[in-house]
Amino acid sequence: MVAAMKMRIVVVGGGISGLAAAQRCLELAERQRLPIELTVLEAASRFGGAIATEITDGFVIEGGPDSFLSEKPWALELARKLGLEGRLVGTNEQFRRTYIAHRGRLHPLPEGFLLLAPTRLWPFALSPLFSWKGKLRMAAEVLLPRGPALADETLASFVARRFGREAVERVAQPMIGGIYLANAEKLSLRATMPRFLDMERQRRSVLLAMRAQARAARSSGSGARWSLFLSFDAGLQVLVDALVQALGPARLCPSTAVAEVNRTPTGWQVVTLAGETTHADAVILAVPAARVARMVRNSVPALASELASIATIPSVTVSLAYPASASPQPLSGFGFVVPRTEGLLTWACTLCHQKYPGRAPEGTMLVRAFLGGEEQAAVLGWDDARLVSAVREEIEPLLRIRSEPLFARVFRYPETMPLYALGHTERVDRIERILDAHAGLALAGNSYRGVGIPDCIHAGQRAAERICSQLLERQVAAEQRVVELF
Repeated sequence: MVAAMKMRIVVVGGGISGLAAAQRCLELAERQRLPIELTVLEAASRFGGAIATEITDGFVIEGGPDSFLSEKPWALELARKLGLEGRLVGTNEQFRRTYIAHRGRLHPLPEGFLLLAPTRLWPFALSPLFSWKGKLRMAAEVLLPRGPALADETLASFVARRFGREAVERVAQPMIGGIYLANAEKLSLRATMPRFLDMERQRRSVLLAMRAQARAARSSGSGARWSLFLSFDAGLQVLVDALVQALGPARLCPSTAVAEVNRTPTGWQVVTLAGETTHADAVILAVPAARVARMVRNSVPALASELASIATIPSVTVSLAYPASASPQPLSGFGFVVPRTEGLLTWACTLCHQKYPGRAPEGTMLVRAFLGGEEQAAVLGWDDARLVSAVREEIEPLLRIRSEPLFARVFRYPETMPLYALGHTERVDRIERILDAHAGLALAGNSYRGVGIPDCIHAGQRAAERICSQLLERQVAAEQRVVELF
């Protein structure tokens, strides 16, 4: 009889992490014959969180992320599991180039330049993006000794130490800032780009390590099945919709905001803002860390204290559609990033119609600008007209656009991106140690060990595995007690 009793799992948050956690819970419960009742509570009226795709007049408009990395397996594996492999699309390789704004003009990132440093000498030497002094300083990295064995350092500190300040200002800050919407002076190297730290530790020179990796990749001759970045034919909403369908409407509760999560003698109590309470044997909190901190401040104050120190960064995307004739000399690339030294609000701009096929009708173009960040949080409160005007003023001269947009679409995200500040990895380690003392509670989302879609999916799946493992142990123990009684 005990074995037949269902155990209730509540997932708080219906973004990609929460949906992936819920899907994994159902998968594990079926495999392990674990009787569960699953509910997903989402504060918004829709599921997907930052993933939001709109299709307007043939334009596929992404409000949040537009792609995921194929190098990290979790998103691709989930797509296959949901039967979506046939809907995957890779980037248009003929436009696979990134530009950097410098002194009011766009310059191509030298071929072979990987995030922080060049792997090919000649394109780098000919690039007008760097001064000769900057080029020599970057090339001198091969002669430098290993740096001090620090627990952590900022990304800006590492790049300046290895490649000089020009590399920070003109490449590292715009490239990494375009991902994290944060100043490289505040970002933890260990939490954001640990592989570069590993390169220095293992090979001494980051440049030599990167060139060795590039040679090994070329000589292996193993062609990848997919491009580095992937999406779906109708945008990332395809993945969200498939998860929602797999979970079923009975398990999904939109427009249900959670106020607090409290410990009880038999499990956990979830209290909504409307005052409704739900008992749960286990809870997965798949919302930003700051929001989790408010939910558990009374039940697990030590956890709340650590979580509250992970700041969240607001972001805004502005999508603009134009006739192709608006730009007589179109940029041949995926888009551009903007160094903070340029003094613009825009962090980056994607040419959506060139990055993926089918994003805009023939004879049109679709561009998307990213704004926000810790130091520009005020833009979140601007009305649409002001945001569109500000973006147009900045990107149209760079892209040589000379006509009015066909339409504009603005998306605001108050709590999308976490700030992986100095010491972030150690903080997450402490958070996980605190969780070890609280069975039935798990965290998921981009606040902890990665901000990309594959990272979020993996976080959700790991949370589900933690919870199902604990519930299985509990079920086995209960069954054992029944056997002992008889």
